[in-house]
Amino acid sequence: MTRPTLIAPSVLPADFSKLGEEVAALEAAGVDLIQWDVMDGQFVPNLTFGPDVIASARSHSTLPFEAHLMVYTPDVMAKNYIDAGCSRLIVHAEACTHLHRTLGNINELGATGAVALNPATPASAIEHVLDLIDMVLVMTVNPGFGGQAYIPTMEPKIAEVQRMLEAAGRADDVHIEVDGGIGPDTIAGAASAGANVLIAGSALFRDPEGLEHAVTDLRARAEAARA
Repeated sequence: MTRPTLIAPSVLPADFSKLGEEVAALEAAGVDLIQWDVMDGQFVPNLTFGPDVIASARSHSTLPFEAHLMVYTPDVMAKNYIDAGCSRLIVHAEACTHLHRTLGNINELGATGAVALNPATPASAIEHVLDLIDMVLVMTVNPGFGGQAYIPTMEPKIAEVQRMLEAAGRADDVHIEVDGGIGPDTIAGAASAGANVLIAGSALFRDPEGLEHAVTDLRARAEAARA
C-alpha cells in the first residue's frame, strides 16, 4: 500500500485563546491530523502546550492528535499526553538517552511512537529502532519556533530515510513527515524526496484565501510531486 499524502497543521500560529474553535476549523478545512508542538523551554527555547490544554481541545475534533515532544524528559511526560488524547508521540533522537526504551514505553502505553531528527542529526540514528515506530520526522528547520525558513539541504536526508525504510521492508507502513518552512514553494521538494506527511503552520493560517484553500493547494502540490 502506498503511503497517503497527509496535510497536518502545526497549531503554533493559531489563536491560543480559542484553540477548540481553531482545531474545529482546521478539521473543517480538510486537514488529516493535528500536531501539537510541545516545547519545554530547555530542549528548545520556547514553552507551549501542556497536556491539559490539549485535552481541552480534544472534544472539538475527531481527527488524530499527535504530540511532537521537543522535550528532554519524554518518558516522564508520555502518559500525560496520551491521556490527553494524543495517539502518536514523536520524540527527538537527540533528547533520548535510551531511544529504544523510550519508544518501547510509548508503545506499551497504547500509543504509537515516532522519532524526529534535527537538521544536524544523521538518518542513521533511527536505523536500529525501525521496528518500534510508525513514522520518522525529518526536521526541515531547527526546532523551537514557527515561521522559520525551510532548509532544502534536508531533502537528501528525506530520500535516505526512504531508502532505509525500503531496505527494511517498511516503506509502506512507516510514514515520513517533514516539519519546518513547508509552504507552496517548498512542499514539492520535500514530497518528491519521499515525505508523505507535510506539517504546515504559517502557510495554512496566513493564506489570504483561507484555510480550506491552503489545505487543498498544498495537498495538490504534494500529490503532483509524489506522482
